Amino acid sequence: MIAGHVFIATSLDGFIARADNSLDWLMKQDSGSGGDFETFMDSVDGLVMGAGTFRTVLGFGEWVYRKPVVVLSRSMTTNDIPGDLKEKVRLSTAAPQEVMAELEAEGWRNVYVDGGRVIQSFLREGLIETLTVTLAPVLIGDGIPLFASLPADIDLDLVSAERLGANMLKTQYRVRTQFARPDDRAK
Repeated sequence: MIAGHVFIATSLDGFIARADNSLDWLMKQDSGSGGDFETFMDSVDGLVMGAGTFRTVLGFGEWVYRKPVVVLSRSMTTNDIPGDLKEKVRLSTAAPQEVMAELEAEGWRNVYVDGGRVIQSFLREGLIETLTVTLAPVLIGDGIPLFASLPADIDLDLVSAERLGANMLKTQYRVRTQFARPDDRAK
């Protein structure tokens, strides 16, 4: 069965980016080994991200992903994807359940889910299995939150906690309780 996995950094006050998607506060952090991002990437079949995250990553200059990327967007068109990425990136307007079903039909088993609203929607649909969250020692006061309101509690089990670099903390959680998926409610 297909599963979503989150690998993300937040400010200590829970923001993944400034309101303008800027990551300047994160780029000045000493993460030491980088939090084992390459190992994580080796464990997934590809990524699903939102348009804001996609645009932010494009701003890095060099494309950092060697796995296929699905961008969830209702406003972007294929013209928004640079020519050199057209074989690596595709757009989808599908809801979380639909996109995961499509990816599972293609043989994907583990999906890197990235971007604040996308992560939140996948959590609400019970599609996230693990959350790896690295805390940066900075308070930015405002921005794009990692988490938002939920219809019920989501219980997590701590898998690991590890110090990265001088001041960062990488935590990994397994989702213990999930909301009922729409197709499960009918049973």
